[in-house]
Amino acid sequence: MQGSLGEKISEGASADVHVWAPGQVLKLFKPGARQRTTSHEARMIRAAFAAGIPAPKTFGEVTLDGRFGIVLTRLDGPTLRDLSRTGAMTPGHVGAILATLAMTVHETRPPAAVLSLHDWMYHSLCGAGDRMPQHIATGILTLIARLPPGDGLCHCDLHPGNVIMTADGPRLVDWVGLVRAPAALDLAVSRFQSEIVAEFADDPDRPRAVNAAMQSEYARLAGMSQAALTAAMEPFVPIVCVFALLGDAWPAKREWLIQRVEAALHSQNQ
Repeated sequence: MQGSLGEKISEGASADVHVWAPGQVLKLFKPGARQRTTSHEARMIRAAFAAGIPAPKTFGEVTLDGRFGIVLTRLDGPTLRDLSRTGAMTPGHVGAILATLAMTVHETRPPAAVLSLHDWMYHSLCGAGDRMPQHIATGILTLIARLPPGDGLCHCDLHPGNVIMTADGPRLVDWVGLVRAPAALDLAVSRFQSEIVAEFADDPDRPRAVNAAMQSEYARLAGMSQAALTAAMEPFVPIVCVFALLGDAWPAKREWLIQRVEAALHSQNQ
């Protein structure tokens, strides 16, 4: 594939983003990333783009010095997180954009390539090995099987840092967690992330205010009460915690997350 590794323009927990070719960037995963995971993300991005969701277009995959990468459309513009931190957008405005994007994803017919929540979790837990306590793995799969079936589409990482405000409107990135599941899962993930991020933010009230605005606007768009939306999210609390454990994004929180999963599973079994 034509292109060459250029300037690094962004960095995340799992990958760096480099200039690749005119109008294109390379999402280059950090050493140790499994090709199965990176190829899965490429498939999910293609599926989201083909479904008409505001996702980047993919142009293929490359390997550079043992590191895997996905060539994508270059999306120029600040993230919602940048605009929120600088005060260029209010928490209410940021939350409203997130809610609208969430609704767009949830109203999209799931492409055939997207796994169900149960299948996604099963494969992820099988790959986790000893990193996931067996009683939690069993309990989560049992819980998912008991939940009402949901065949909607969920991004599962919808937060201000994953929304780029381009000249053509907001675009969503980081599609590795795309699954078929009830919309409440996506909202539960966003609420959980806002709780964790608040512990490290320069202004702890900002992520909480953004999420509160997102939940409120989503409830309005969905034609339901805030109380009903909150109740719908509760069964997904242990699932979201297991997402965090699988991603190992907050290793210092591991024991707290395990305890929270155990408590939530116990509550669900009452």
